[in-house]
Amino acid sequence: MAHSAFISGQWVSGGGADIVSINPADGETVWTGSGATPDSVRQAFAAARTAFEDWALTSYDERRAVVQAYGDIVKAEADHIAQLISRETGKPLWETKGEAGAMAAKVGVSIQAHDERAGRKVTETEFGEAVLDHKPLGVMFVLGPYNFPGHLPNGHIIPALLAGNTIVFKPSELTPAVGEFMVQCWEKAGLPAGVLNLVQGARETGAAALDDPDLDGVLFTGSWNTGAFIHKKFAGRTGIQLALEMGGNNPLVVWDAADAEAAARIAVLSSYITAGQRCSCARRLILPQGQAGDQVVDHLVEMIKKLSVNVWNADPEPFMGPLVSAQAASHVLKAQDDLIALGAKPIVKSERMALGDAFVSPGLLDVDGVTTPDEEVFGPLLQVRRADSFEAALAEANNTAYGLSAGLVSDSETLWKRFWAGSRAGIVNRNRPTPGAASSMPFGGPGQSGNLRPSAYYAADYVAYPVATQAASTVEKMPVKGL
Repeated sequence: MAHSAFISGQWVSGGGADIVSINPADGETVWTGSGATPDSVRQAFAAARTAFEDWALTSYDERRAVVQAYGDIVKAEADHIAQLISRETGKPLWETKGEAGAMAAKVGVSIQAHDERAGRKVTETEFGEAVLDHKPLGVMFVLGPYNFPGHLPNGHIIPALLAGNTIVFKPSELTPAVGEFMVQCWEKAGLPAGVLNLVQGARETGAAALDDPDLDGVLFTGSWNTGAFIHKKFAGRTGIQLALEMGGNNPLVVWDAADAEAAARIAVLSSYITAGQRCSCARRLILPQGQAGDQVVDHLVEMIKKLSVNVWNADPEPFMGPLVSAQAASHVLKAQDDLIALGAKPIVKSERMALGDAFVSPGLLDVDGVTTPDEEVFGPLLQVRRADSFEAALAEANNTAYGLSAGLVSDSETLWKRFWAGSRAGIVNRNRPTPGAASSMPFGGPGQSGNLRPSAYYAADYVAYPVATQAASTVEKMPVKGL
């Protein structure tokens, strides 16, 4: 059993209930350990608070050097990281190699973002200088998701440490091994004791962290339900920073696209990549009535039947692997059954596969004319709806409380301009898959997708606050009217 907590530079037992990480592809036990009790969580926050003053006073150059050393270690360990992510999530190795590479690349991007968005600017004045600088917020609680267990928490942790914050990190209880290895990399990089603390666990651990008196901010990636709970919990507490990324019910519109096969390929990559377990995946495909829409569906059906689904290390490499767990697969199949009960017609029905209980095949449902719930189905299930006009298609694209990503496949520059201006989403792509995003850009959206604290390049904004200073080197008798 692993030493499942890292507190004040020491690996210790969490002291709570056992946690077992299972490879969803073959049932292999990847990691065993214990969740952190409320007492362990309290110790982690106390350690982070104690370490904060020294870390915040450490020069930016020194903090940056530690972050760069971490990046070098991650780059050297990329193969191990990729295999570990594949074993815990089931994602194919070609995908997790990309995730490991993104983790290392995040260092340079975060340094650039910090310098650009949270750096220091000095202006000389007649009395001395005016300074624009940024201060760290304090002790940040980072909650990692399971779909990108390395890349996404990494995108919070690196900017927060660069800014001078200290951290308590809780990985998803489904991917504890990846979280543990990340912290080991930081330990090797020379991060001082207490600056980054690890607590494993599920709801009890997270609840204890959210109640901790030393908490200064919550950096969260996950579901709308959990994010909304966090948002309500801290309502009125303006001193707690919240950066919440909560998924999407994302639309992909195909309109005036001459190449139906190319449009269908974009739909496949938008909807079924990572077995549909990306918050930016398209959940709704909006097509024109008639032959133009029918051709896209026909190509899409052909492609779905050819998509390779297999274990992460299969040869040849599969397009997609299992969902993260059998329970997650059951949720997708239940959502499909519920939609069919409402009137949806299966074009290609998603099925549980003989490979294992976590494997489900890609599904395609015709929901035209059906009132469907505005929910994110986190798996390989795409709903098709028709529209009579581009205006109606755009209205349907916006017919969601979410606002993370939206895409248009079209040859028309005029339609693209209208779509970009009229779509309500933080990521708006043309002739590219909806999950197309980059660490050099913001990642987030309005509505139920977030609280307008986008991550990726803009993470520098929510881990520090701007401070305006006027300073003179000597004390002078300033003029006072009447004196």
